[in-house]
Amino acid sequence: MDPLSAVLAGPSARDAFVLRCSLEPPWAMRIEDRAPLTVVALVRGQAYILATGCEPVLLRAGDVAVIRGTSDYTVADDPATAPQVRIGPGQVCVPLAGPGTPPMTDVGVRTWGNAPDGSTLLLNGTYESQSMVGRRVLAGLPPVVVAPREHVPSALIDYLAAQISRDEPGQAAVLDRMLDLVLIAVLRWWFAAQQPTSSSSAGAAGWYRASADPVVGRALLLMQEQPAAPWTVERLGASTGLSRAAFARRFTALVGEPPLSYLTGWRMSLAADLLQEPHATVASVARQVGYGTPFAFSTAFKREHQVSPQQYRASLVAATG
Repeated sequence: MDPLSAVLAGPSARDAFVLRCSLEPPWAMRIEDRAPLTVVALVRGQAYILATGCEPVLLRAGDVAVIRGTSDYTVADDPATAPQVRIGPGQVCVPLAGPGTPPMTDVGVRTWGNAPDGSTLLLNGTYESQSMVGRRVLAGLPPVVVAPREHVPSALIDYLAAQISRDEPGQAAVLDRMLDLVLIAVLRWWFAAQQPTSSSSAGAAGWYRASADPVVGRALLLMQEQPAAPWTVERLGASTGLSRAAFARRFTALVGEPPLSYLTGWRMSLAADLLQEPHATVASVARQVGYGTPFAFSTAFKREHQVSPQQYRASLVAATG
């Protein structure tokens, strides 16, 4: 597995909320669902995404947007259209418009809106939970990323649109995987399109460019595939054919942080995901991410996540209970 694949394995859909929205202007939806990640693909018509602190973003047919973070935003036919519904956590819909406005309701299998065959058709995929590894991947993205239609295969969007309206055994798994493919297409385009900073190639997409480097890419792969190994800067350098100092300089310049800092972040993100497994213990997770004792692991975990592993697990149980 190449470094990019290892990292992109993090934000995978599990029972994602996937819906077709068939809409006739004027329409607007206020989204307050607190979901960490949403994918919006426009099949026909046009739409605007209005996020706090951002200029309105126009989507045209074939464009795909990735909306990151839990902040509220609005999707509308026009920036001036007042929201007619508010979508809260759990996809609970609250009407906001008066009695003279066509209601938003179910108009088919996984299809919702104000018209059965509206001039605007949106595909919406909501990741209602997200792994820590996935958050590490997406942390450098702006709140809204829009991939123009020429950068996302139209066949992929067409197939997703067709599958959403079907109701067959295993359909949820099909939609999860299709949503992942659309997301990965957008992320690959965005990361590849980012330009290095003036001082170095570090930045939001530093690890992406670094993965193509024959030296640093190999080191990233080793750390991702063998997080429990007793890595040191000297050992990583030796595994790539460079001295300790030369390797450290090259890694930091390309990735944007020193090798062991990256390794610690990767281990702690992976540990947070492993703690979600029902039979995992603090001791077993500590071993899997390279810590000899639960105490040493707990200290590093709390430094990274501001809570102990036990407190983190308790918060997961409370959130799902």
